[in-house]
Amino acid sequence: MTIGQVADRLDVSVQTLRYYEREGLLPHLPRSDAGYRLFDEEVLKRVAFIKHAQEVGFSLREIGELLSLRADPDGSCRDIQRCDEEKIGQLQDRLARLRSMKRTLENLVTLCTSGLPATACPILEALDEESASITSKR
Repeated sequence: MTIGQVADRLDVSVQTLRYYEREGLLPHLPRSDAGYRLFDEEVLKRVAFIKHAQEVGFSLREIGELLSLRADPDGSCRDIQRCDEEKIGQLQDRLARLRSMKRTLENLVTLCTSGLPATACPILEALDEESASITSKR
């Protein structure tokens, strides 16, 4: 299968597939006589794995680590479980930050008095005050 066929089938760009190969996420791919990369079913499965791992929050670096652990004869499921637990912790931290951001925005919305011009908007004034306190700390 050619790179274009794989890109269409898996809904990724050709550039993404080339990048995965350069970064070592895909094995060295054989080439046709014309120099085109040739993809087999195993590579398709690997690209699908990469996409799914990204969807659940793993970075490409982390995915590379997972793939290395899979290929390591001394690797264990416990090693992979630790990676997953670390990702869960990162996601919990991110969720806490997002909840805090949401509360801040909800509080700002309560300041708004409709009908005022943008130049007198209390939301913008509150953001200005916060940015001033941040810059004065430095």
